[in-house]
Amino acid sequence: MTSSSEKSYLIVGAGVFGVSTAYHLIRKYPNASVTIVDRDAYDATSRVAASWDWNKVVRADYDDLVYCKLGLEAQEVFLNDPLWQPYFHQTGIYWMCRSDYANEVIGNYKQMGREGELKAVPVAEAKEMYGGVFGDADIRDVKEVLVNRGSGWAAAGDCLVAVTRKALELGVKYVVAETESLAFSNDGTRCTGIKTSKGEILGADHIILSTGAYTPKLLELSAHASRKPDLSAGDRIVAGGITTGMTRLDAATYPTYAKMPVGVQGYTPEAGPFIGSLPPTKDRELKWWGQSIFTNEQEVLPGKILSAPPAKPDYG
Repeated sequence: MTSSSEKSYLIVGAGVFGVSTAYHLIRKYPNASVTIVDRDAYDATSRVAASWDWNKVVRADYDDLVYCKLGLEAQEVFLNDPLWQPYFHQTGIYWMCRSDYANEVIGNYKQMGREGELKAVPVAEAKEMYGGVFGDADIRDVKEVLVNRGSGWAAAGDCLVAVTRKALELGVKYVVAETESLAFSNDGTRCTGIKTSKGEILGADHIILSTGAYTPKLLELSAHASRKPDLSAGDRIVAGGITTGMTRLDAATYPTYAKMPVGVQGYTPEAGPFIGSLPPTKDRELKWWGQSIFTNEQEVLPGKILSAPPAKPDYG
């Protein structure tokens, strides 16, 4: 019998899930064969991937207990692991709550026996915090503001590149190729690898899909190629995007926002998704996200229309 350390793993997708999986596998099983395959080079200047971004929020402010626990674990890694530490900015988070969200989050911390620098702040007091940077924010129906100084943001793209490089140093292999479909054993009972757009078959003992928004498209193409209709995601998975914007602050404006926390306008489900902003980067770039969630429908096969990322990068 082959031990786990001698087995092979093929991970499709080099985003945060794929790279993290490869990194932890090679650390646990240093003699294993671990390969990542992705359409883009890990150090490409532009990638169509959710986790390749200037910055992402790192937080544990969840009203769901499981998410809260996972968020705290992630924060501890960013705070204490030398690989991730340089990319984390513990600026705190300022969450305008229109429900009992603040108390639910605080309750989760207490339930786990965790002490955190978080509290529910009255609106009038919160407006004066952080130099009054949120003084003109929309406070209609806001009950209180959750301030958690333990949260913050990470330089996501730079961090992803650094962890990928470390994984490669440890022995992970990286293949740049477009995945066309999944490959199966002769009897059709087991996924054994992938077929690339050039017709090459890449295989392993274990196939791990970390394909994010590409998953519905990949499964649809695989269902067609393998004549396994049950592989189709159907309406179980819908790839979506959210509007974001970024501006570069001038030298005179930057000091006003330099020490701001992550800001979030929390809305009720009836009002729609929450919106927010991240503190400016060292290059004075300030990013925000909006309420508009959209799909990108395309015909992937004759008569098969689903939402998927663009076939080629269409932004810089």
